Amino acid sequence: MSIIEVAPGVSLAYETFGDPSDPAVLLVMGFGAQMIAWHEDFCRALAERGRHVIRYDNRDCGLSTRFDDHPVDVGGFIDAVTSGDLSSALAMVPYTLQDMADDGLGLLTALGIERAHVVGSSMGGMIAQTMAISRPARVLTLTSMMSSTGEPDYGRSSDEARAALFGPKPADREGYVAAADRELVWASRRYGDVAILRELAAASYDRGYYPAGAGRQLGAMILGGSRADALRGLRVPTLVIHGLDDTLIDPSGGKRTADLVPGARLLLLPDMGHDRPRELWPDIIDAVDAHTR
Repeated sequence: MSIIEVAPGVSLAYETFGDPSDPAVLLVMGFGAQMIAWHEDFCRALAERGRHVIRYDNRDCGLSTRFDDHPVDVGGFIDAVTSGDLSSALAMVPYTLQDMADDGLGLLTALGIERAHVVGSSMGGMIAQTMAISRPARVLTLTSMMSSTGEPDYGRSSDEARAALFGPKPADREGYVAAADRELVWASRRYGDVAILRELAAASYDRGYYPAGAGRQLGAMILGGSRADALRGLRVPTLVIHGLDDTLIDPSGGKRTADLVPGARLLLLPDMGHDRPRELWPDIIDAVDAHTR
């Protein structure tokens, strides 16, 4: 693991797998999740297909730069958005989804990589879409996984999933790890495993527990708005992957993304929720491998 400056005042923690001379695949993680949510075995399996795989912590997460000088009251932010007071909501958030996309592109630049295949999961899919929209010449292909378009009518969360995501989590390690059980609500019904959820929660807590960053990431994500018009004009080869068991971002989010992007391929996976069960890695890796050739 290394840390590198990607913009003034912003440094990202990252890790690479495979031969740097192979085509680069940048893995972008989702809301509040550290780069280790891209499992090391998954990264190595993709690298064995002849890819130079890069995973990293988004800003305000894990070991990357934290914006402690800009606290966000999540409740107040949600109240402002819900009431339509967008000017107040915007004033609470110190950066945008575009800034987060620029971070990923800045990481590529810092590593001497001009163009890469970009794979984003959940909020990471939104960031990856934004990379492709704003800097298409730098994105060889886009893979948007378990994500959506920023349109409120698509990719909605179930009430149970929303409650699990935004419910308060204990600050102590034992309680935090136990609270990972809530994530079963959006996991694969067939392959969801409490032990695996707790293992990742424990590793994440020990590596870089930082709940304060979630409010700022949430603000950037919500205020990113709709990307529908921009996606209609996107000419980057696009693969959309979504699990049919996903209750955190309903499969309509993936379907809508594929409908909007000209020529996009849609892969809907049975038995996949808002997760990447090891049992489905062969399907996911085969799809990404074929798409990035």
